[in-house]
Amino acid sequence: MVEDNSSKAVWFLTGAAIGAAVALLYAPASGDETRRRLSRHAGDSADVLTEKGKEMVDRGRDLYEQGRKMADEAADLFERGRKMVEG
Repeated sequence: MVEDNSSKAVWFLTGAAIGAAVALLYAPASGDETRRRLSRHAGDSADVLTEKGKEMVDRGRDLYEQGRKMADEAADLFERGRKMVEG
């Protein structure tokens, strides 16, 4: 569920950046002004996507650690159960 929302957010931001670029191309500004705007917005979008990517990596690490702890606990429970059965 968390991955699905993160993926949607990234695609939304990517679509917004592409939409902004297309809108600037059709804006009634000079070519130089349009290129400056595109460059500025591309830099801003890249920064946002980089930050979101870092957040997703951090969240992935957290989820990995939680899964690893759960696996360790399950292994401990299994071992205790095996010892009880063996007597």
